[in-house]
Amino acid sequence: MQIPFAIIAALTIVAGIAAMSLRKLVHCALCLALVFAGLAAMYLQLGAQFVGFAQILVYIGAVAILVVFAILLTNSSSSLLPTVRSRSWVFGLVVAVLVFATLVKVILASSTVAGRSLPENPLPTVKDLGTQMMTYYILPLEVMGLLLTAATIGAVIIAMQEKKPVEPLKPGSAGAPPTHP
Repeated sequence: MQIPFAIIAALTIVAGIAAMSLRKLVHCALCLALVFAGLAAMYLQLGAQFVGFAQILVYIGAVAILVVFAILLTNSSSSLLPTVRSRSWVFGLVVAVLVFATLVKVILASSTVAGRSLPENPLPTVKDLGTQMMTYYILPLEVMGLLLTAATIGAVIIAMQEKKPVEPLKPGSAGAPPTHP
């Protein structure tokens, strides 16, 4: 096993555990973004450039940022997650260990898959996709960018609008319940 892969895997696992166990929602969302970054680094290290950059653009650039903005724009007074205590945590731990053992057994038994060589020249490359997108598909790319920008601005405007306080109905006005003497 390579040292950089082990470091990235350890950081990704620690960030995943932190995303599940921290109490503040913002910290959980930021740890989730770190998990996405670790997965992207693993993809890039394995030579899957398109999947790695797509992971960065889609999950870190869109999903994680959307989650952080949603948490920050909701103005919820309770930013802490409720503590969930279950009596069946032992059962969950046993199931997790069994699934992990099964996965390790399958990976170790698949020596034929690990012994294969890589194909000569995988197609398409990120450079080819970028060339196609920036030459033949430039108009749909620009329209999609403008649409996403307009949607983001609209979401921010809606979130920033102040809510008008609701005034209670006065007795005797239209729609108010009748008062009894």
